[in-house]
Amino acid sequence: MKTLLNTLFVMTEDAYLTLDGENVVVNQGEKVMGRFPLHTLEGIYSFSYAGASPAFMGACGKRGVNLCFLSPRGRFWARVNGASQGNVLLRRKQYRLADREEDCCAIARYFIFGKVYNCRWSIERTLRDHGLRVEEEKLRKASVGLSDSLPEILAAKNLESLRGIEGKTAEVYFHVFDQMILNQKADFAFQGRNRRPPRDPVNAMLSFAYSLLAADCASALEAVGLDSYVGFLHCDRPGRTSLALDLMEELRGAFADRFVLTQINNRVVKKAHFTWQENGSVLLNEDGRKVFLSAWQERKRDTITHPYLKEKIPWGLVPHVQALLLARYLREDLDGYPPFLWK
Repeated sequence: MKTLLNTLFVMTEDAYLTLDGENVVVNQGEKVMGRFPLHTLEGIYSFSYAGASPAFMGACGKRGVNLCFLSPRGRFWARVNGASQGNVLLRRKQYRLADREEDCCAIARYFIFGKVYNCRWSIERTLRDHGLRVEEEKLRKASVGLSDSLPEILAAKNLESLRGIEGKTAEVYFHVFDQMILNQKADFAFQGRNRRPPRDPVNAMLSFAYSLLAADCASALEAVGLDSYVGFLHCDRPGRTSLALDLMEELRGAFADRFVLTQINNRVVKKAHFTWQENGSVLLNEDGRKVFLSAWQERKRDTITHPYLKEKIPWGLVPHVQALLLARYLREDLDGYPPFLWK
């Protein structure tokens, strides 16, 4: 079982990463801000314009350290990939299946089923824990609507119909998302999902969380030998890790969305942690990103019992387990891909 190592977040906008022996060195001009042994790191996220030295990027690729570059505002830019892992036959099988829509749909159904199932249980958890503080009838209607869509997902015969069902369920889910915000409602009002750019603090946090989750999923897929750029639900697009976006679907509601709700409801993140831009976009500021990322790392260390393996693992290992299960399914070691079904 893969161990959950540390993740280094570099938040200083002009920080430059270099290699010194077996250590990553964070530099700001002539000043050394920090030095960290590479063997203790699972991933490095750099929110800096300055970048990193080629020697350091090569070291990350060689050692399997997930190095991601994002803008200071959290927009994903690039990942460093080392030598491909795993059996070439696995990737050839992935490519063959990705070229046939029938096979793509058969796999994509699992991802969307997991997503809708988990979004429904997120609503049910709110009803269970805070039934007296929410519009119960509204949430129950949404929960029933999501539950009723599950057989439709399994019966979908093509990607177009599957995407249609996914879009319908997303509309139902986000229509009641505001009901699950229990505190700071004046500062964190949610009127619907928007992005590119996000136009309110809730959407800013959701987009930031999805960027982090997608990077973790891409790293997990590459580690088991799959090509994170060739998906089954999300079509191929240059520079887009389509399979990572597929894999993260089932984890959006269970991990990213619940995390955002917790930060708001527990008053960890506040209005002062955001900036409003002239173009109408809303972004986490530097203090907000630090608070968010610190809580994100703590959340990844929390343990759960994996619903398929029946073993206790940290939340941060869930993408790696699901990537491994997907690889086993593609190798025909499993009769079906078991999506992560959370309660």
